[in-house]
Amino acid sequence: MIPAFGQSDEIPFLSVTTDDNHYDEGDIVVVSGKVKTVIVDTPILLQLWFQGNMISIAQFFPAQDGTYSHTIIAEKPLWNKEGEYLVRVSYGEGNISETTLTFTPKQEFVETKDTFEVNIPNGGTFDAEYTILGGKVKNMILEPDNFTLRILLEAPDEGTISIKLPRDAVDAIKQNGQDEKFIILIDDIQNPYSETQTNSDFRLISINFEEGDSEIEIIGTFAVPEFGVIASMILALAIITTIIFTKTKFQVKL
Repeated sequence: MIPAFGQSDEIPFLSVTTDDNHYDEGDIVVVSGKVKTVIVDTPILLQLWFQGNMISIAQFFPAQDGTYSHTIIAEKPLWNKEGEYLVRVSYGEGNISETTLTFTPKQEFVETKDTFEVNIPNGGTFDAEYTILGGKVKNMILEPDNFTLRILLEAPDEGTISIKLPRDAVDAIKQNGQDEKFIILIDDIQNPYSETQTNSDFRLISINFEEGDSEIEIIGTFAVPEFGVIASMILALAIITTIIFTKTKFQVKL
């Protein structure tokens, strides 16, 4: 008996596929496929369509075995809107094959300059000037016991934050009085930073972060101290001394 094959078992004359179904801006799209029969001196025509408008076109020849591959960079100005794109290839007379993919462009982020008022535990504040690109600062928390300034942020994209650290609020100093390097943790992973400006009043540092990062810790050797036990004892001693002095001064002798 001779087996009978249905229509679905036939090899198409022209096929097309992409190496992924979704691409972000800057990704490389690999379009590949195969022609069943190579036609001499006949190129494959590739077209990219979006919402009924052709945005890209290319021609190339298949290999001797009929296979082909072509790369496209998903970038502006041709790729500028989110949605579904149609990839259409044609070869010879009336041979067309199509596939679709989706694309998401990068969000346009504006550099933001602002000043955050950081609370000092047990009283007072200090201003931290910063510039951020690719994210948003949600909060800054000073932890004097750990000599740490924590920055909570939203990072929908990779970016950079530059922050001016007042030396009288948070600093990193060696025993000989020279500047020490800060330790920078981003989501508990140590990261490098650059120091772009330094003087007797502040240190300006820049930190790169990645998409999805949520917390930056700047760890030094000094932070504005809490109103702790020693400070309380000193204040209490001062108050007692004042009271004794006052009683002695105004004591009435009988």
